[in-house]
Amino acid sequence: MNDTILGTSTYLPIVVTFTLTGLLVTVMVFMGQLLGPQRPNAAKSQAFECGNPSSGSAWGRFSVKFYLTAILFIVFDVEVVFLYPWAVVFRRLGWVGFAEMMTFVAVLGLALLYVWRKGALEWD
Repeated sequence: MNDTILGTSTYLPIVVTFTLTGLLVTVMVFMGQLLGPQRPNAAKSQAFECGNPSSGSAWGRFSVKFYLTAILFIVFDVEVVFLYPWAVVFRRLGWVGFAEMMTFVAVLGLALLYVWRKGALEWD
């Protein structure tokens, strides 16, 4: 195991991808600020919700379904992150690694099916 982050590493393509993506995002944000029209006025300074005038208090209570959906999103999103390191070492793991990851994906699928059946994804 003579892998280094910037040497002949299997992680080098990932590091390059994240670096180029970060650079591209930074350039696009600054170019938008530099080249975009800047005409501030009172109407633009007012708060709005999805293009509509604000209604109600900002301290209102939300349904628990909003929080449940947010938590489910975070749980499944974090679990998907585990697929990236597996994809990097996929060939070294062989069929055993493939079977383990398919078990992991199956458990995630069963969890999604359970949540779906319980109605946690419904917006009634």
